[in-house]
Amino acid sequence: MMVEPVIFLTEAPGDEAHRVIVEGLANHGVEQAGYWNARPLAVLARDPSSRQILGGFLGRTSLGNWFVELAFLPENLRRRGLGSRMLSIAETEAIARGCHSGVLYTISFQAPGFYERHGWREFGRVPCDPPGTSRVFMTKVLTAD
Repeated sequence: MMVEPVIFLTEAPGDEAHRVIVEGLANHGVEQAGYWNARPLAVLARDPSSRQILGGFLGRTSLGNWFVELAFLPENLRRRGLGSRMLSIAETEAIARGCHSGVLYTISFQAPGFYERHGWREFGRVPCDPPGTSRVFMTKVLTAD
């Protein structure tokens, strides 16, 4: 007879929880798809003198998709083409890894216009706070041109 697991809520799951879930998902992916190729993909901006990370794009590639999970540049680095260059580097790497599409969400007060200018299109919105704000879900077909 199987013992019922203890279920608990936490804001600090830790490395072990992350490892168990990632490995379990990878094993399930291999069982279902025949392979698992999830890999992190990050493009970062670093201060050349202090070597401090200033911002960038964090995401992953998996089963033909590139997921942009987080993106940030400080205000003083915006509108200088840096974000566009970083996005292009990440997109090129995603294509090299065999990705056919990209997926992300941003918030209506963040960067949907930035992504639209780079060929991303909205495919859904979910209202969030503050009132009048939405999570904007976007996708892009990735091509090598």
